[in-house]
Order: sequence, then C-alpha cells, then structure tokens
Amino acid sequence: MDFSGAYAWPNLRFLLQGFLITLQVAGLSIVFSFVLGTVLGTVRFTRIPVLSQIVAVIVDTIRNLPLLLIIFFIHIVLPQLGIKMSVFWSTVVGLSLFEGAMIAEIVRSGLKSVERGQVEAARSSGLSYMQTLGGIIMPQALRRMSPPMVSQFISLLKDTSLAIIISLPELMHNVQILGGQSFDYIIPALLLAAVLYFVINYALSIVARRLEARMN
Repeated sequence: MDFSGAYAWPNLRFLLQGFLITLQVAGLSIVFSFVLGTVLGTVRFTRIPVLSQIVAVIVDTIRNLPLLLIIFFIHIVLPQLGIKMSVFWSTVVGLSLFEGAMIAEIVRSGLKSVERGQVEAARSSGLSYMQTLGGIIMPQALRRMSPPMVSQFISLLKDTSLAIIISLPELMHNVQILGGQSFDYIIPALLLAAVLYFVINYALSIVARRLEARMN
C-alpha cells in the first residue's frame, strides 16, 4: 500500500473530482425523483379512472426492474431510437426513473396513512377534494414519509456507483482508474471512497432520525 503516492495532490484531486460528479448526479436525481415520485404517488392515491391504473402499471414495472438494466437501456437502446444523451444524463435519468418509482410508493403509502376521519371532516366543512388533498392530507403525509424518503435518497447516492458500468467518471470509476495505475493505490483509494460515502450517508441518516423523532 502506498498512501503517500495515492494521496498525492494530482491523485487526490482526481478522486475528489469523481466525488463531485457523484454528488452532482445524486443531487439532480434526488430533485427529479422527488418531483416525479410525488406526482405519480399522488395520482395513484387519487384513483383517477384509467390514469391511476396506467401509472400503477408503470410504477410497478420500474420498481421490479434492476436499476442497472434501466441505465443500460437508456444509454444503449435509446440512442438507437434517436434519443441520445450523455453518460451523465443517462445516469441521472435512469436513477430518477427508478428512484421516482420507489418514492411514488412511499408517497402513496404516506397519503393513505392519514386518518380518513380528517378527510371526511374537511369535506363536510365545504373543502373540495383538491383543497383537502393539498391543505389537510399532504402536509401530514409529508411528515410521515420524510424518514423513509431520506433513506431512499441514501440508497440513491450509493446507487450512483452503478454508473461505473457505462464509464461515468464518478468516484468509483476514478478509484478504478487510479488502481489501474498502481496496485499499491487500490486500498488507499478504496478507503478514501468509503470515508466519503460514509460521511455523506451518515449525515443523511442523522437527518432521517431527527425527522422520525419529530414525528413521535
């Protein structure tokens, strides 16, 4: 093991650049998957005729596919159909679709957890269904689904490493490149990657625990 060589500034900068790509991919995917999941989960909850059934099929299909397969499909198959994206955006779209489907189920469950009595009381007071959904159901549901949603975002951050298969220059890809330069660099590079993943994921887990504590 050569820690001094592995952590020389050019190598360290190379690894940190990969980590920055990891954070960028994760950040964009979190935003997009949250928006997508909230919309899909709400549509499923409202049980709009036909539309809810279509959304349910789409969500269940995506949830039961391997994320790696989705990333491969977007990066390799879509360009043959005329839809071309960079490696970066192929990863973001793949993660957003997969995690969005997961979050949709969290949102649907969170909305269903609100006591029916509150909904009936709001409707009897003259509020429309949409007013009840936005003003009564959604605020309570968001509090309840925040912990599992943060946990899902932690999984999303770790799943960015799967993009190594399509050569996205994220952290694990750069670790692999650095390890290819010298076998003595592999363990130091992996240790640094582990520390970086741990710091970010541990911070997110603290947020999840605090959100859960506020609910109790």
